[in-house]
Amino acid sequence: MAAPSSVDIKNLQGKWVMNKVISDAFDPVLALQGIGWLTRKALGAATVYQHLSQSPTTGEDGQPTTQIDIDQAVTGGLKGSTEKRTLDWHYRGHSDWLFGTLKGRSRYNTLAKILEESKGNGVVEEDAKYLVEGWLKETEDGEVVESYVDNEGNKWTGWQIWGFSEINGVRRLTRRFAIRKKDKNEVVRVRLVYDYAGEL
Repeated sequence: MAAPSSVDIKNLQGKWVMNKVISDAFDPVLALQGIGWLTRKALGAATVYQHLSQSPTTGEDGQPTTQIDIDQAVTGGLKGSTEKRTLDWHYRGHSDWLFGTLKGRSRYNTLAKILEESKGNGVVEEDAKYLVEGWLKETEDGEVVESYVDNEGNKWTGWQIWGFSEINGVRRLTRRFAIRKKDKNEVVRVRLVYDYAGEL
């Protein structure tokens, strides 16, 4: 289902389901992250639901900001997970059954600023060019959610952008990822697409 006009990057509240037909295959990302074959196959066959809620909060710098809570449910008997992202660009620890222990940070940003900040930084600029393409004008001209995670144990980093794109004539919540293996020159770049499934 198309994302309604009442839903935008500052109001993502609602139920979402990953559309695997029009999303890129996520198995190469999971493989790079060190996820075992059986788990990858189970996830490949499962349906992923996400309940997103947003609320005002105070960041570590004492300034008002936004918190996005992600409650994820997975079919096929697999365990879901919960994430809390405070959009103040300060690192926070997180641990779950799938990705292990990592640290991450999130913020609102613009595509232009992301591209500008990456210029002259080699592989970072390559990733940024992928992350900033393919968006609707509302995302190009407005803000996106930018997140960055670092898994020191499994030696990978993940950079992602959330916004809205038009796919098959339908406005959809989209996330673009650039996942890199830290000890090798390996990168997987993918786009995941989410259908709106109603209010919480």
